[in-house]
Formats: sequence, structure tokens, C-alpha cells
Amino acid sequence: MEILTVALVGILPALVIAAALSDLTTMRIPNLLSGAVALAFFPAAMAVGLPLSLVGLHALVALAALVIGMGLFAMRIIGGGDAKLMVGVCLWLGPSAGMDFVLWTALTGGLFSIAIISARKYFSPYAAAAPGWVGNLLEEKGDIPYGVAIAMGALLAFPYSVMAAGVFAA
Repeated sequence: MEILTVALVGILPALVIAAALSDLTTMRIPNLLSGAVALAFFPAAMAVGLPLSLVGLHALVALAALVIGMGLFAMRIIGGGDAKLMVGVCLWLGPSAGMDFVLWTALTGGLFSIAIISARKYFSPYAAAAPGWVGNLLEEKGDIPYGVAIAMGALLAFPYSVMAAGVFAA
């Protein structure tokens, strides 16, 4: 049963990495990935033995992320895929690591955005010659694939979550 628990809890890192790669290469995070992140939480929470009351708190954190994500999407700050991915990640991280996630996502998002903007400044003349998705990243007025920052925030905050503690507790 322990191997199954580790496998179930390992779904979050695997899915956020897949979402980041998808966003980086296509500027899209498929609904299937965001939905899988959210749905995989429930069997993983059962495997870890999360009490129902704590599952409810995780759901409240996800609900708050949904409201905030909808606002950010309405203001065109983030894309719809980013907002949905944040909801699923917040469901996993809950109150124990939700703020860590927000801080890590903001920090890595800022650094990633600076890197992309700098690369565009110096390499945009070569964008047409670059392979498809690299050329898209280098477009001067192009979007920033923020799913990369969301994935980094999730991966950096995940060790501080009760879900990770349920697996890696001594």
C-alpha cells in the first residue's frame, strides 16, 4: 500500500511538469491536465489518510484560488489554463502550503518573465529562424507561459504540504 500512496502523491509533480511543458511549447494548458490535477487529489488524500475536515479546508483554499483566478483571468493577467491549474494545485497544497505556493509562484514567475523579456530583447531578430515554439516565445509582444511559474511554485511548495508529509513523515 505504501508504494501506491507514493505513486498517488507523485501524480501532482508529474502533472504540473506536464502542464509546464505544454504551456511552454504550445501556450496552452489542456483542460484534461488541470482536471486530472484536481481529480487526482481525492484518491491521494484517501491514501495519505487525510481527515475529511482537512479535505474540506483544502477545498476552501481551492475555492479561494478559483475566485482569485477568475479575477486575474478577467483582467487578462493570466490565461484560463493558468487559472484552472492554480485551482488544482491549491486543492493539493491546502492551507499548509498554499501561501508558500503563492510566494514561490510569484518569485519564479517574476524571474521567468524577466528572463523571457530579456531573451526577446536580444534574440527576437532570430525568432523567425528558431524552431516553432522557441520562435513563439521570442515574439516581441508574445505572451509569457505562466504555467511554468505555477509548476515551479507547486514543486517548491509541495514538500511543505500535508500531502507530502503524509508520505515522507519519519
